[in-house]
Amino acid sequence: MRDTANILEIAALEPDYMGFIFYPLSSRYAGEVDAEIVRQLPSSIKKTGVFVNADLATIAKWGTELQLDAVQLHGNESPEFCLKIKEKGIEVIKAFGIHANFDFKSLENYLDAVDYFLFDTSTAQHGGSGKVFDWELLRQNNTNKPFFLSGGIDLDQLDTIAQINDSRLYAVDLNSKFELSPGIKDYSKLKKIFK
Repeated sequence: MRDTANILEIAALEPDYMGFIFYPLSSRYAGEVDAEIVRQLPSSIKKTGVFVNADLATIAKWGTELQLDAVQLHGNESPEFCLKIKEKGIEVIKAFGIHANFDFKSLENYLDAVDYFLFDTSTAQHGGSGKVFDWELLRQNNTNKPFFLSGGIDLDQLDTIAQINDSRLYAVDLNSKFELSPGIKDYSKLKKIFK
């Protein structure tokens, strides 16, 4: 999210989280978002900064400016790095790109350092591919950590997601398939979900 009118339009649907991408190479980069509008969002919406290998100072800058409630980390952030953010009282969502050879045992290092995992499709661009990964791979996840499901999710997959019998499935990340253009969400499409 980055366009003021679009932010307010989607906020009216009362999503649980609203993401703002601060990865300069992303076509959804929100570097010029209206901070005052973001700060005034309802407290029921967790304002979430999305970062890729950013330093702590950069995350702190946006965290303060937008009064972020959560951060979503899509790079190679270490458990120690994640823990430093979590200890500041900000919710930490650590993203992992899932592929056939993903080592789910690596998640164990992050159990105490993050609040949630986010499982996305593995891409060189750190997400945003619009592609779905093989959800069967999640059976290899032996942790108890709740997770967000991400990666090319569209309306036609929501019924399948609703049938996933996994108590750890906490949230569904709706991004590229619910956009009119990068960073601009399709209100009419999202309205079909938020009833």
